[in-house]
Amino acid sequence: MTNTKFPRRAFLMGGLVAFLSGCASKFRSYNGPEVTRLRMYKAQRFLVLDGTDDVLRTYPIGLGFAPEGHKQFEGDGRTPEGSYVIDRRNPDSLFHLSIGISYPNAADIALAQAEGKSPGGDIFIHGGPRKGIDPINVRDWTAGCIAVTDRQIEEIYAMVRDGTPIDIYA
Repeated sequence: MTNTKFPRRAFLMGGLVAFLSGCASKFRSYNGPEVTRLRMYKAQRFLVLDGTDDVLRTYPIGLGFAPEGHKQFEGDGRTPEGSYVIDRRNPDSLFHLSIGISYPNAADIALAQAEGKSPGGDIFIHGGPRKGIDPINVRDWTAGCIAVTDRQIEEIYAMVRDGTPIDIYA
């Protein structure tokens, strides 16, 4: 007598392991329409991913700890305003995943230099809050970056390509 349950069980367990390992990865795939532009509205606290014909996704966001006004100097806690591009990605971010914004541009650098200061840099759209930050009670906690949940940055990271323009509005 052969045991027909063993091969079936092994097959089901193998399928379950493959399914769960796919869910555990922070790297997602995306095969939908191309994201042609990002729009971020600081006052309303949301990020829009546009396709050629319509809006593909929207996300609530958190900002720098001093959200009013355009970022001018390193350490001011503000999130930049203006037109930039997505220029890099960090799969090993301290904040799950992150995609970089091309701040500072030439105008940002000139403004800061005129004041004898550094414009700062390393502005990213990234995942979840640092340990000890309660995102329910503290919405704007970054040093000038744009924060979304870990699950949301996984989607954004998969959908948005380097070189995609981003317009950040007050």
